[in-house]
Amino acid sequence: MMTPAIAAHPDQVDAAWLTQALRAAGVIGDATVTTATAKAVGNGLVGDSFRFSLTYDRAVPGAPASVVGKFPAADPSSRSSGAALSLYLREVSFYRELAGSVGIITPRPWFAQIDPATQDFTLILEDLGPARAGDQLTGCSLEDAGTAMLEAAALHAPRWGDPALEQLAWLNSRDTTVTPILSMLPPVIAAFKDRYAGQLEPEFMAVVDRLPAAMTGYNADRSFPLTVQHGDFRLDNILFDIQGGTRRMGTLDWQTVTLGAGLTDVSYFLSAGLPVELRRQNERDLVDRYHDELLRLGVRDYGRDQCWRDYQRTGLHGVFMGVFSAIAVERTERGDALFLTMTRGACAQALDHDTFGFWNA
Repeated sequence: MMTPAIAAHPDQVDAAWLTQALRAAGVIGDATVTTATAKAVGNGLVGDSFRFSLTYDRAVPGAPASVVGKFPAADPSSRSSGAALSLYLREVSFYRELAGSVGIITPRPWFAQIDPATQDFTLILEDLGPARAGDQLTGCSLEDAGTAMLEAAALHAPRWGDPALEQLAWLNSRDTTVTPILSMLPPVIAAFKDRYAGQLEPEFMAVVDRLPAAMTGYNADRSFPLTVQHGDFRLDNILFDIQGGTRRMGTLDWQTVTLGAGLTDVSYFLSAGLPVELRRQNERDLVDRYHDELLRLGVRDYGRDQCWRDYQRTGLHGVFMGVFSAIAVERTERGDALFLTMTRGACAQALDHDTFGFWNA
């Protein structure tokens, strides 16, 4: 069956477009979508998401009452960053090629297409609502953090150490993306310091200054067990108690998915999602919960002590994401609060564990 053309903006998605897309996906039979009402959702920084509420010309068992569409960011600077860093290609490719081979709960993709030449793309995804949205600025409970550890293990364990992942050029893109990013770090840090001078504590700003030297060694290191890494595994990209509480959690926004260390997602989530003292008091137990789930899901030859050490070593990622993202996307009031919170939590975690000492920085 014919699929519709890529829609780079939600205004290009109407009832006829969705009828064609959902028929091609095999979810509505020969029914017709009669109305499609769009409403913006989420806090995406590099892509824009909308929920489309649907009606049909007849009742069809299993036909979705709503779907979520994701499109390139309308903001030019955010869209430019998404295209330059291959974020759009990664997310579409994840849903097309990898989502079915990992255990983490994600939306089913009804339509996933991208034009590599223009970076126009459309994702039409299963709606995981009603759900309880994570909020980076308010943080989460220990119970929610424990759930996130189980879902992180469900992502990492199925493809743990799988050599086939290295054959996916869009996933294993270290050479084409990391080197340019590292070259951009000094001016990015200068812009970050200029923007947030007087707002981020001096001891944490000093940690930011150490980032370029440490990231060079960190990104060249291949001693970690490699797997599918989300890369931006944090509360704003998570829904809890999805579909009315029938499933525990859903993870969204796969634009930063890469081949890397699974513990990066764990250290990043805990530094960004829990207040500093709560993280300090509970992180060992939470990392142990993640490790236990890895073993239950079949990972072998990965001891608890190595898992903890990898957790300590990967804390650089949270500092990098807070700093780099702040400058790479459209500036907003919420964004400023978000990136300061993320950077503050990651710097505290890095100091607690002497993370930079692992990388001689």
